[in-house]
This record gives sequence, C-alpha cells and structure tokens, in this order.
Amino acid sequence: MSDNVAQRRTIPSDEELLEQFLRGDERSFVDLMGRYKEPILSFVYRFIGDYDDATDIAQETFVRLYRFGHTFKGEVKFSTWLYTIAANLSRSELKRYRRRNGTTLKEAFRKSDDDEQWDVPDESYRPDDSVDATRIAQEVQKALMRISPSYREMVILRDIQQMSYEEIAAVTETELGTVKSRINRGRQQLQQELKGLYDELFGSTTVS
Repeated sequence: MSDNVAQRRTIPSDEELLEQFLRGDERSFVDLMGRYKEPILSFVYRFIGDYDDATDIAQETFVRLYRFGHTFKGEVKFSTWLYTIAANLSRSELKRYRRRNGTTLKEAFRKSDDDEQWDVPDESYRPDDSVDATRIAQEVQKALMRISPSYREMVILRDIQQMSYEEIAAVTETELGTVKSRINRGRQQLQQELKGLYDELFGSTTVS
C-alpha cells in the first residue's frame, strides 16, 4: 500500500469528525470549522451582500452546529445539512432587512452609487496582466445582488459552491425540476446584468 493511499484513508470524513465531537473530542469540532469556515462565509456573503452580517451568520451557523450537532441523522451529507443551516439564517436576515428598511436588498443595490467600493473577501481573486480581477468580482457581486434572491441562492450554490442539483434541492427544500429552472433563470438574469462588462473591459470582439 502506498503512503498516499494510507494517508487518504486516515483523513476522517465530516460525519466521522462530527461523531468524534459528539463523543467529547473538541478538536474534531475545530477541524470541521477549518473545513467549512471559508466556504460557508463565501456563500453567505455572496447571498446577502454584506460582509459583517455574513460573518455573524457564519459564526451563528457554527454555534448551531456546536449546540445541535446531535440532531444530524445522516439523511443527507453533513455539508448539505450545514449549508441548510446557513441558508436558513441568510434568508431570515434578508427578511429582517426588508422589515427594517422597507425595501429589498435587490432594490437597495439598484439605488446604490456606482462608485461605491465593495469588500470582496474571497482571496482567490487576483488581478492579472489583462484585467483587474477584483473589479470583476465586485461587479459580479453587485450583479448577483440585483437578481431575485431565490435565483441568486441557487446560482451561488451551483456555480460557485459547485453543489449538485440534488444537494441544492435538499438545502433549499425545493423540487429538483424547480431547482434546475431557477438556476437557468438566474443565470439569464445575471448575464443580463453583466452584459456591458465584457465590452467595457475588452472592447468589442464582434467579427463582421
């Protein structure tokens, strides 16, 4: 048996880590946080559009994992279960925003100053020789916030978090056919919102 194969076999699964944590191994909880802190924060931020609120929601997600991990029964993958908690908290925050401000986040972003600077916490974005990748990330985030929340959530889960349709259906408690339909519509809305960005950055590439 090669060392690589042996090493892979010693890495516990999410479910094994949770089981170890529930038996009293606090380190296993830290390991779970290490696996999912950044993905959960990225998802929530892209969904609600506010980094401070996203940080609070991500923290609350792990508080609930700590307090209610014993309720996980294994009907779905652990990651699906954890994203469901984060998604529910995020949707509740969007509803609270509307009650507090009398407007939706979509409307607020449409009214926002085009020169406003948006924090982009995902450190994977880096500028290269031809484009400012951070600028692209900012424009994509603003465009995401201008599409319907039900579409935005599913586009993020599919195209950024790389979830399967079945996992998205579980997280959103939505029928599989509806998931696929909303993802397609969300992609169309996002493409419409970003239609001027490519030409602005690269110029027209139309071949006559």
